[in-house]
Amino acid sequence: MSTSTTSPEPPAGDSVQTGPGGGGGRSPMAAIRRRLRTGELGAWPVIIGLIVIWVVFQSLNERFLSPQNLSNLTLQIAATGTISIGVVLVLLLGEIDLSVGSVAGVAAAALAVLTVRNGWGDLAAIIVALLLGMAIGALQGSIFARLGVPAFVVTLAGNIGWQGLQLFLLKPEGTINLPYTGFIGRITHVNLGPATGWLIGALAVLVYAAAVLLDTRRRAAAGLPTRSPVRSVLRIVGLAVLVGVTVAVLNAWQGVPAALLILLALVVIVDLVLRRTRYGRGIFAVGGNVEAARRAGINVTLIRISVFALTSTLAALGGILIASRGYAAGQSTGAADTLLVAIAAAVIGGVSLFGGRGSTYGALLGSLVLGSITSGMFLLQLDSSVRFMITAAVLLAAVILDSLSRRGRRSSGRA
Repeated sequence: MSTSTTSPEPPAGDSVQTGPGGGGGRSPMAAIRRRLRTGELGAWPVIIGLIVIWVVFQSLNERFLSPQNLSNLTLQIAATGTISIGVVLVLLLGEIDLSVGSVAGVAAAALAVLTVRNGWGDLAAIIVALLLGMAIGALQGSIFARLGVPAFVVTLAGNIGWQGLQLFLLKPEGTINLPYTGFIGRITHVNLGPATGWLIGALAVLVYAAAVLLDTRRRAAAGLPTRSPVRSVLRIVGLAVLVGVTVAVLNAWQGVPAALLILLALVVIVDLVLRRTRYGRGIFAVGGNVEAARRAGINVTLIRISVFALTSTLAALGGILIASRGYAAGQSTGAADTLLVAIAAAVIGGVSLFGGRGSTYGALLGSLVLGSITSGMFLLQLDSSVRFMITAAVLLAAVILDSLSRRGRRSSGRA
C-alpha cells in the first residue's frame, strides 16, 4: 500500500514516451504484473478496500450513501484527517509522534481560554493556538534531533505532559463553550452555495489540467520520459468526474462543507511541498537513508525539527476544527482515539512505517476508510467494540501489505 514519490522513473503502468518525439511504451498488463512483482501497488488497495466497504454498508443500510450521510462523513474526517497529514510527515522520516492528540487538545483549550475568558478576537486566538502547536513541535523535535532522545519517548512524554497542560488551562469548569455565531464555531458549520461549489470544482479541474500540461511540456523539453497524451487526458477526465460527482452529491444535501475544502487544500499544498520543493525531497531523503542524506549535504537536524513543528501545527489546527465542530473545548478534546485514528489513517492510506515512502493523499484515503467504518457502524447501531475490532483488522492488513511490498521492492532492488 505504499506510494513512491522519490523514484526518477515514471510511474509503473503509465505509457511512456522517451523524449519529445515519443516512441517508447509498456503494455498495461505488463505494467500491472511489474507492480505486483516489485511491490509498487500505489493507492489501489486502499481504493478497492474503500469501494468494498461502501458496497457492503450500502447493502446493509440504504442510507449509507445518501447525501446527508456522506456530508456528515466529510465533516467527521475533517479534523482527524488534518492531524493525519501531520502524522504522514513524521512517518516519512521513519519516526512517530505520539503527542498529536494532546497537542490538538491543548491548542483547543488555549483557543477557548483566549476567546471566551480573555475576550480575544477569533483570528488572533487561532494564530496563537497554531503558534503554540508549532512551538511544542519545535521543542519536541529539538530534543529528538539535537539530544538524540528517541522520538517515541519524547512524544510519549509530550502526550502526557500536554494533556496535563490542557486540564490546567480548562480549570475550574473543565469545559468551555464557544459561541454558536462566532467565526470559530462557524468554520465547520458553513456550507458553500451550489453555484460556488461548482465554480470551485471547475477551477480545481482546470488548474490540474494546466499543471499536467505544463509538467508534460517541461519534461519533454528536458528530454525526460512523459506520460502519453491519452493517459494524461484520462487522468484529467477522471478527476473531473470525481469532482463532479462529489459536488453534485453534497449539493443535494446542504452544499460543500467549508471544512472539507480546508482538508483538501491542506492535502494538495503539503503534497506539492513534498514533491516539488527541495525541502520536500529532503524529507524523503532523510526518511530513506539518514546517513546518505547527511553526506549529500542535507541539514538532517533542521529537517527533523521542522517536520515535528509542522506535525504539531497541523495537530493544533485539527484541535481547532474539533472545538469548532462541538462548539466547545473540553477535557476530552483530542483524547479518546484521536491519536490512534490519525496514525491508523496514515498507515492505512499507504504511508510506510519504515520511512521515505507515502503521500498526503494517503491520509485522506485512510481517513475516508476509517470514517466510513465508523459511519456504517453507527447506522447499523453496532457496538463500538465491533468498530474497534474491524479497525484493528484493517490496520493490521495495511501493515502486513506494507511489509510485503517492502520485501518485494527489496528483492527487485528497488527498496
